Amino acid sequence: MQKIYCVTPLYNDWQSCSVLVNKIKQLENTHSEFIFNIVIVNDGSVTFPEDAVFFSEKVKIINLKVNVGHQRAIAVGLQYVYNEVNDYDMVIVLDSDGEDRPEDIPLLLKKCTESNTIVFAERKKREESQLFKAGYFLYKKLFKLLTGQRISFGNYSAIPSAYLKKTVALNNIWNHYSGAIMHSKLPYDKILIDRGKRYSGTSKMNFNSLVLHGLSSIAVYFDSISVRILKFSIYGMLICFVGVIYILFQKLFTDNAIPGWASSLILIISGIIVQLFSVTLIVLLLQLSSRKNTDSPNIKKYLDYIDDIQ
Repeated sequence: MQKIYCVTPLYNDWQSCSVLVNKIKQLENTHSEFIFNIVIVNDGSVTFPEDAVFFSEKVKIINLKVNVGHQRAIAVGLQYVYNEVNDYDMVIVLDSDGEDRPEDIPLLLKKCTESNTIVFAERKKREESQLFKAGYFLYKKLFKLLTGQRISFGNYSAIPSAYLKKTVALNNIWNHYSGAIMHSKLPYDKILIDRGKRYSGTSKMNFNSLVLHGLSSIAVYFDSISVRILKFSIYGMLICFVGVIYILFQKLFTDNAIPGWASSLILIISGIIVQLFSVTLIVLLLQLSSRKNTDSPNIKKYLDYIDDIQ
């Protein structure tokens, strides 16, 4: 019998979370091979739980001092399980609103057991608006362009106990959980799962939230992005140099008629070269500055955020 801990962040959405808790409890009736415990990370909500389902032996509510955001709430929950729970086999990370369907947890656990790796839910069907889908599509393309990696999943995942220690030691999980796993080179796998519909209310993921979420995932790859920007800048400067040399060659060594604006074009191209060089220099200096800061992993950082535990 496997002991599973489900970590879910929550902000003012107790009604949806109540449905989620009940559905996870129902899984024990249909899957007797699992014992589920739930860790709800209350991310500074201004409302409070009223449903009796939250006050049971198998449900822990971690109340944070302030709102720290979705990704940091997940990091707090994972570090709590690692430090405070002695006996568990796997950890499930999922949203509390129903979009990560608890009915799919057995599929994640089965894949996790078979591959013995961290397993993420890759979406094969989404329920969001067309505008959100378009924004998410652009985010994935930008992520691929800047990092060279393809991201097609979010936070819904299963972590074997053997990999939780390495996961909670990653400093980048405080910025972006799934991006940190990808960047860390920890082994992970994917399984195709449909995205569900919210149990109640509307999604809090608006355009601004999506942009901040995307920037957080890209920031994890700052070192790789620096190298790619350097490469693109060098290519751009080489193209500009070739353009300047070609214009000068035509003007000085041939009898071809050169337009009067050729000199202005050379100045413009020279300005582009200077700008590309400046951008490259700034990025390299930022990268060198960040590499000299060696923060040791802190697996008990979660204690700084917790107000109390119910």
